[in-house]
Amino acid sequence: MNALFLVIAVALMVRSLTASRLDRWNIGAPLIMVLAGVGVGIVNEHSIAALLNTQGMQQAAEIILAVLLFTDATEVRGGRLWGGSPGPVARVLLLALPLSLGLAMVLGWLLFPGLPWPVLLLIAGVVVPTDFAPAERLVRDRGLPTHVRSVLNVESGYNDGIVSPLFLFALILAGDHDQARTPLAALGTAVPFALKAVGVGVVLGTVLAVLMDRAHRAGWMTGQSGRIAILLAPLLTYTVTVGIDGNGFVASFVCGIAFRYVHRLIKVRRLRRAPADRGMDRARALREDFHLLEDFTTVLTMTMWFMVGVAAVLVVTIGVSWQVVLFCVAALTVVRLVPVLISLIGSGFSPRERLLVGVLGPRGTTSIVFGLLAFNRLPEGTVADNILNITVMCVLGSVLVHGLGARPATRLLMRTRKPGPATTAPEHPA
Repeated sequence: MNALFLVIAVALMVRSLTASRLDRWNIGAPLIMVLAGVGVGIVNEHSIAALLNTQGMQQAAEIILAVLLFTDATEVRGGRLWGGSPGPVARVLLLALPLSLGLAMVLGWLLFPGLPWPVLLLIAGVVVPTDFAPAERLVRDRGLPTHVRSVLNVESGYNDGIVSPLFLFALILAGDHDQARTPLAALGTAVPFALKAVGVGVVLGTVLAVLMDRAHRAGWMTGQSGRIAILLAPLLTYTVTVGIDGNGFVASFVCGIAFRYVHRLIKVRRLRRAPADRGMDRARALREDFHLLEDFTTVLTMTMWFMVGVAAVLVVTIGVSWQVVLFCVAALTVVRLVPVLISLIGSGFSPRERLLVGVLGPRGTTSIVFGLLAFNRLPEGTVADNILNITVMCVLGSVLVHGLGARPATRLLMRTRKPGPATTAPEHPA
């Protein structure tokens, strides 16, 4: 285990020391960490399954997911909960997302006959949520229209939080050893878990934001201590919620939403009372408290990509069927593209902009964590192996498709773009 930590630390150090140069070559952190993980997996081929299928790995994945959900919720730009383009965001999250989940389940039913619907929902929960880790600079690309970037940013921040309760509900039904397996019993377990989580998330997120403001005004808190407090928020929320038999993932996500909203309102009011020359740095000031959380999340994300590289060796050993390959190709293309195009009809987005939103849907850390949780908590066998295969193939395919191909595709689509009604739509200030 010490050797594993050493390799992860070395890979992270190499990436950090060469980040600027690698970014210029369009080589992101996921690719570097995956390659390092593959090297470790090849050397330790016979112990990979035992490493991934441990209680410690499960707990680590759960904590990482809680932090990621909180971070995603706090990274949404704009003063409103749904960002600067609430209409299109609502269409993508409330229409395209359910359609994508349903389409993935239908495709899974066709390619993997005999799998029960909870397992199909698990698989859909793994492959549908988007994450911009494989193409992290793309969502900040000024070549994209502001409203397209706003939709992508808010969607990637919220979709994993929406999918997580469905995923955990399906995990109970699919054969989690610790829970009942009938739909009614599973629903009776999931609903109280979710209700407790929402309550804890709202209360802790709001209280933390208010306490930080009071401590700041009283002079009790430093900039560093404020950043540490925010970093500890998802860990505190997850632990408290699990301690009262609630859904810690939902709680962390809701806590992030509540904290971001209240923290931003309080800080905007404080900045407005500041001297006029501070106004130029208002956007930066709104994000400065989150820098430690963002850096820590980056480390966690790169660590999960390393584990994908390790798992890839196991996947090769198990063998990848043509059904898995076809499913992952479809998941990265039509499963997202078709629902997004349907949902944005009449939205004011031009056809090219609708196509951009559909094409730019990389899969990343959320898919990795969901896949590892399913592999770890389901009984050993073909079902768990298939979910791991799909997870690894989907995220590695996304590294290639979205990490290397998204920017050329964006330039191609935007090269001859004609201004449409939505092109000049203002984005709410960050």
